[in-house]
Amino acid sequence: MELQVRPVSGQPEWDAARRIREAVFIDEQSCPPAEEWDSFDETSRHLLGWLGDDPVAVARWRVVPHDERLVAKLERFAVVKHMRGRGFGKRMVLAAIEDAAVAGFSEQYIHAQAHLQSFYEDLGFERVGEAFVEAGIPHVAMLRSAS
Repeated sequence: MELQVRPVSGQPEWDAARRIREAVFIDEQSCPPAEEWDSFDETSRHLLGWLGDDPVAVARWRVVPHDERLVAKLERFAVVKHMRGRGFGKRMVLAAIEDAAVAGFSEQYIHAQAHLQSFYEDLGFERVGEAFVEAGIPHVAMLRSAS
C-alpha cells in the first residue's frame, strides 16, 4: 500500500498530527512539550501521511527568511514507530518539497537531526554552517535549491 499525503484540513486531522508528533518527539525523543508546540503551528502548512485510513506520518513547512530571501523551512517530520523503514519519511520530505514548490518556493531549508544528514543529502540538500543543538539534539542546517 502506498502512502498518501494530504494537507491537514480539519480538527480530526490536526488531532492525528498532534498524536504522531507527541509520540515521536515528546515520548521517544524527550523533546520538551514547550518546544514542540510552538506559535509556528498556527501559520505553518501541515501535511499528514495516510496508509489506508490510518494516519502514520506528519510534516509541516513554513516561510522563513534565509540569506535575504524567503524560503520554505521544512520541519517536524515524523513517522510512527511501527511504520518506519518503509520509505515514508522520504515520501513526506518529497511531498513537503512539492507542496512548497506549488506555493512558489524553489528553495527549501531544514534543521536536520545530524545523524540524518546523509538522508537529506540524498534528497538534494546541502549542509550550510556549523552543527548546533536544538531541543537537546544535534542538528545541522541544510538548504536545497531546485536550480
